[in-house]
Amino acid sequence: MQAWAASEKAPASIAMLADGNGAFTKALGLELDASGFGMGLRAQRFALYADDGVIKVLHIEAPGEFKVSGADAMLAELT
Repeated sequence: MQAWAASEKAPASIAMLADGNGAFTKALGLELDASGFGMGLRAQRFALYADDGVIKVLHIEAPGEFKVSGADAMLAELT
């Protein structure tokens, strides 16, 4: 995550976090069982903005789509 943040020049005010064991994804109810595709448990595609631990924006993609979780959609929501 540190290398990704550096390559994207993310400011220190943005926390780049991983969910290695999927606990956060499961707590959000966004777990996806892709075992049928040989991929095991995964996260649904989503984008989230939280402020001081409170989720302010949560965009969840429909299966196979990429319409609401990209940077453009999130920036439009935040500006």
